[in-house]
Amino acid sequence: MSVLFSFPGQGAQQTGMLQALQQHPLTRLVLEEAGDALHEDVLQLDSEHALADTRAVQLCLLIAGVASARRLLEGLPRLSAYTAGLSIGAYAAAVTSGALAFADALQLVSLRGRLMQEAYPSGYTMAAVQGLTIAEVEALLAPYRQQGLPLYLANINADNQHALAGTTGLLEEVEKKVRETGNGRVTRIRISVPSHCELLNEQAGQLMEAFENVVLQQPVMRYLSGSSARLLTTVERIRDDLAFNMCRIVNWQGVMESAFERGVRLHVQLAPGSVLTNLGRRAIPEAINISYQENSLETLQKLVLTQQ
Repeated sequence: MSVLFSFPGQGAQQTGMLQALQQHPLTRLVLEEAGDALHEDVLQLDSEHALADTRAVQLCLLIAGVASARRLLEGLPRLSAYTAGLSIGAYAAAVTSGALAFADALQLVSLRGRLMQEAYPSGYTMAAVQGLTIAEVEALLAPYRQQGLPLYLANINADNQHALAGTTGLLEEVEKKVRETGNGRVTRIRISVPSHCELLNEQAGQLMEAFENVVLQQPVMRYLSGSSARLLTTVERIRDDLAFNMCRIVNWQGVMESAFERGVRLHVQLAPGSVLTNLGRRAIPEAINISYQENSLETLQKLVLTQQ
């Protein structure tokens, strides 16, 4: 048996999500490390106003994810475990796995968020589609793709939950179509950038150039790609996955199924929120799916140790 530590992507952010990290010495140290690496007060990044910026959101998710993982793992022996992250969550997963230094992750995520925000400052967004199969979603998108319009499948989160990326106008049109059929529901995601599609190919290439100056290590915990749902064992493949995940479809359903096939029977979502916990309950109901934010540290650590 084994455990999967997962880290959420954009949409999971919460106003004030970094403030609580000041309450414990270990997580306070994470805040200090982040501030030193970025040369700024990171506690200014999680206000409602600040979280309108893609860079701020992504940095907050990275910091919260790493801080909660360090707190959970403090005092535990070396674990037989997997890490995985949805979109930006992959960076916290890579840090927790031991493949990427936290200071390097902060610099890369700062650049990643800025590149994405500057590429599409307005007019684009993402939306979740619930209640439709992948075949139905692809049929819905087909007329737009045939015309070369910027509307894309971005995430496969569950068998009947997906995410789309594109212009605000096209997504509003899709929302209207789905509502008229009475089959399914479309909900806007709190993100202003069309992620996980070819619109970010150029930005991913620029981020890969920055990765050339970063030294990665062989992971101590096993790293599952949120894009391919495969186990990545080499530094080169992990680097490629992190740099290009912004322009690749997320296959989170595949991650859950792959983890279960590899013996994972405990899935712990790190901070913030519980969106991945809920997706896990749908994809692998036979496993224990639990979130850091909604459970005591003692409970989580006891459960983790039962899987070793």
